[in-house]
Parts: sequence; C-alpha cells; structure tokens
Amino acid sequence: MQRLLKEWRQDAMHRHQYDTAIYIGDKLLALTGDANDAFFLAQVHFSTGNYTRAQSFLTKHNLVDHSPACRYLAAHCQIKQNKFEEALNILGEKNPSHLIKTSGQVRRKLQHTSGNLRNGQKSGKVHGRPDRIERSEERDRENISDIRYEAAMCYLRGICYAKQNAFDRAKECYRDAVRIDVQCFEAFDQLMKNSLMSPDEEWDFLEQLDFDSISTEDSDSAQEAAQFAKMLYTTRLSKYKNPASFTHATETLSTHYNLASNPDLLLSKAELLFTQCRFKAALNLTTSILDSDEFNFNIYPLHLACLYELTLTNALFLLSHRLADLHPDEPSTWLAVGVYYLSINSIAEARRFFSKASMMDPHFGAAWIGFAHTFALEGEHDQAISAYSTAARLFQGTHLPQLFLGMQNLALNNLTLAQEYLSAAHALCDSDPLLLNEMGVVMYHTDHLSEAITLFTRALSIAADMGSEPRAWIATRANLGHAYRRQSAWVLALDEFNEVLRQGGRDVNVFCAKGLVLLEMGNSWEAVCTLHEALALSPQDPVATDVLGRALEENAAERKWGAVAVPVRGREDQDEEFDALIRRERESLVVREKERKAARRKGRGRVSEILGEDSMVMSDED
Repeated sequence: MQRLLKEWRQDAMHRHQYDTAIYIGDKLLALTGDANDAFFLAQVHFSTGNYTRAQSFLTKHNLVDHSPACRYLAAHCQIKQNKFEEALNILGEKNPSHLIKTSGQVRRKLQHTSGNLRNGQKSGKVHGRPDRIERSEERDRENISDIRYEAAMCYLRGICYAKQNAFDRAKECYRDAVRIDVQCFEAFDQLMKNSLMSPDEEWDFLEQLDFDSISTEDSDSAQEAAQFAKMLYTTRLSKYKNPASFTHATETLSTHYNLASNPDLLLSKAELLFTQCRFKAALNLTTSILDSDEFNFNIYPLHLACLYELTLTNALFLLSHRLADLHPDEPSTWLAVGVYYLSINSIAEARRFFSKASMMDPHFGAAWIGFAHTFALEGEHDQAISAYSTAARLFQGTHLPQLFLGMQNLALNNLTLAQEYLSAAHALCDSDPLLLNEMGVVMYHTDHLSEAITLFTRALSIAADMGSEPRAWIATRANLGHAYRRQSAWVLALDEFNEVLRQGGRDVNVFCAKGLVLLEMGNSWEAVCTLHEALALSPQDPVATDVLGRALEENAAERKWGAVAVPVRGREDQDEEFDALIRRERESLVVREKERKAARRKGRGRVSEILGEDSMVMSDED
C-alpha cells in the first residue's frame, strides 16, 4: 500500500496536480509517520505558493532542526513571506567555512607521530597530538546532499542580507555558497547580475572554484564536466577582461556542445559586442533571441539599450506597448517605456517610468542608471550625482556609476572630485576606453598634457584590441589631437584631425582645430580652405570666423598681397598681380558676352549652359 501511495503521489507531482499530491501525501504520512514523507508534503505546499501552511507544517512536526533540507525549506518559506530577520534566525549568521574547498586542493592527512625519526635528527620534541585532518577530509565526511543544502542556505543568507542592504555580507555569503557547491548557480548568478565583484575579482574568483568536485556517473567524463561548467561560468564574467578566454569558451561551447543558438550564450556574445560599441551586431543577436523566446526578460535591458543607441524609436514604441499590455508586473516593461520616452526626449515621463521600474525591483541596475541619466540630460547635476551615488552603493563591483559621477563633476568643473571618482572607477576596471578618455579630459584641463596623451592613446589602443567600432571613438581621437596641438606637436595633431575627418567626424570644432594647426605650420592657404569648410557647417561660428581672418591676413602677407586691403585703408596703389587677375576676368566676361549675343542672333540659345557654369553646386557625394 505504501509503495502504491508513493507512486501515486509522485505521479501527481509530475503532472502538477498538487491537490492530488497533498491528499495522497497526507494519507501516506498517516500510515508511515516518516519524517521524509512529512518533508515531501511540506515541499508540495511550498510548490503551490502556500508558504504559511508549509512553514506551520514544518514547525508542527518538529522538522526545522531535523536536517539541513528541512531548515533550508523553513527559511525559504520565511523569505517568500518577506520575513528576512526570521529567516536569518533559522539559518544562523555563520557560514560553514569548513566545507569550502578551493581548486587544486590536495586531499592529504597530516599525521604527526612520535617515533621513526630520521637518522641524525634530534628527538627533543615529541608531538603527542592526535592526527590532524584537513578541511577537505572534514568535508568528505559530510553527505553530498547535506553539503548542497548548506550551500543553498548560504545563498539564502545572501538574499536576506541583500534585502537588508548589507551588500558586503551578502557578497560573502554568495561567494561561500559557490565555493562550497560549485553547482549552486543561483548564488553565482546573483554575484554576476548585481555586479558585486569587480572584473578582476570575478576572474580571480573563477580560478578559486573547484570544478573538479562535480561528480558524474562515469569517472572518465568528470574532467570534461568540470571544463564544461567552467566555460559556462566564464561566459557570465565581465566582458572588459580577458576577451580571448571568453572567445575560446564561447567557440568551444558552440562547436563541441551545439550551443551556438543557446539564448544565454547569444546574450553573452551580445554583451561583448555592446561593450565594443557594435550596437547593430548586438541588436541582431538580441532580436534573434527574442524571436525564439519573446518573453525572456533577461534579454530586455541589453536589447533596449541597443535600440536606444541606434535611435529606433518606432521599435521601442511597439515593444513597450506590447510589454505593457501583456506583462505589466515586470520591471523590464516599465524600463522599456522609460527608454522610449528618453529616446523622444520626454525626460520627465522617462524619469517617472524608470522610477517605477526601480521601485518594483530595487536591485534593477538598468532602471537606476536610466533614472540618473534623466537628471544628467536636464543639467540637474546635483540630483544626478545623488542618483548615481545610490547606484554605486547598490552595485559595488561595476565601475559605471563611479564613471558617471566623475563625468557629472567634470561637467560642474569640479576637477578634483572628478579625478577622485574616475580613479575609483579605474581601480574597479582599468580597461574601459570611455573611462580612460574621461581621465584624459581631466588631465587635459589640469594642464597635464603628457598624461592626457598617454590616456587617450591607451583608450584608442584598447578599443582597437577589443575590435570596437572606430567611429565610436572619434571624440577620443579628437581629444588626442587637441592634446598634441597644445603641446605644439603640429604634425601629430594634424594626423589625428585628418583621421577624425576620414572616419566621419565632420564637426565645426574639428575643422577649426585643423585650420589652427595648419596656420601654426605655415600652411595658410590650406588653413583658409579648411576654415571655409567649418563655416559651411556653421556660418556664424565665431571661432572659425576669427581664425579665418587671421589665416587670410597671413596668406595675403605670404603672397605679398598687402594691397588687397587698399580700399579699406584708403590707399590708391593696387597690387599688379591682383590687377592682372581682375583684367583677365573682365576680358573673359566680354568675350563670353559677345559669343552669347552672336548665338542669339543665330537662334541657338546657350543660356542654360552659361547658367549651369555659374550656378553649379556640388553635392557631398561629388
């Protein structure tokens, strides 16, 4: 009878018929009185979302202290009811550090005996202590299931501390959970998703994990399983470090394990492309993921960022409406609405929806950053600094809030504070080209030109090594050109400005800077031509107008055309070369007028051709 009831109960669980499982499980518990059957019934109550009943059931049958599994379930019930202090009372505040096992740790017993001394060794000290056993041996005595439940309880402690804003303690609990059981992915996911570690810490942590502890039925495949798990975890790490290791992991998983179209792997590739400012390629990957799984909400923050960078406002409008209709309870829905309003420059509306998303999930990093951006775009630097500071406190491992804080202080001309924030960001991540560019700008404004040139050059070098889109770093190259210009390195400055223009950076300031450099190099005529291009973009630009006046004066002096300014100065003498030029032009006009009259008399109008010559306008393509 007991076997029949167990099979009946298990079959009902497989079909998600929880009422049947509860009904039959209750009868089975009455027959056996077994604690395992009571625990199973509590799990069924938990699966139905009836956390209060599951908690009272465990307490009534004195199961909380029966085993780690029961303690874990009781604490989980409290967390589901938002009773975090009560959950910590059940879990305890101390992690089982004796179960932590690091990578490459050798299992050996350190035995100290009192005899068998080597020849020639003095026997002055005899160790009478019993044999000492390493932590790994102490771990081996534990049941593997209990070890995993202990790791899971470390994860729950981290959840409780995070809800209480004790992020340092939460981070340590998550780290211990993964070190105890490398297969506790929930804890690893919390570390990565909430950016609780810097990129260097993430890679160091990965090397500490003991993937060899993963057990398989076939001992020959244990090493392969360890490598497979390590590569999976590698794809979740920061994309600012070790791109070669990331590429190797993704290629191996794609080719050897048929994971090329796996959503998580595609998301990791898209994150790398976004880091490289290759937004269109990243958007193609995120779109392919959503085509197969439209409501994979882990994809949306990156997908929305790509749509915003590419100014695809229509796609943002349609997506945000669809999400609002189907999933109004998801924070990503209101993030999408906020991004749409931000893209059409409705800052107040964007701020309202970013705030709503952050209230639904206080640990939603994208919502906090978007909320702070709205203040920055309106020039409300103090409020932006406050919002970025909150993000920096919540997400201690990412350098982005510190970077944005530095940028806001730079906009306020608080160079000392800007340098402090940017240095703090650099300590977290020293391989972000945008960060290096901002540090270079601070050095530029504080007249440390050599350091600025070093930082700008390094930023461009890292961007090139990452395979980043060159057009994304036009501003950094222009900054490098300005730094060279102020150092009077005219040739290097000119090379940088020419490269900026080749890459599409047609900006009036770039043309002005190039014209100024050419003027300093003595190429006044080229400076005049360049400054005319600047005025073609912005006819009223005061800098271009002023520098053009200087360039014309110098060009006139070089060509000895001082008489060009005669009418203004009241002189009567004219430059001979200038007179000859005017004479030739007048003679040409007379000849063309005679030809036109002759053509009219013959009835062959040439007006269209003449007008075409006089009014020709060349397009950008020409």
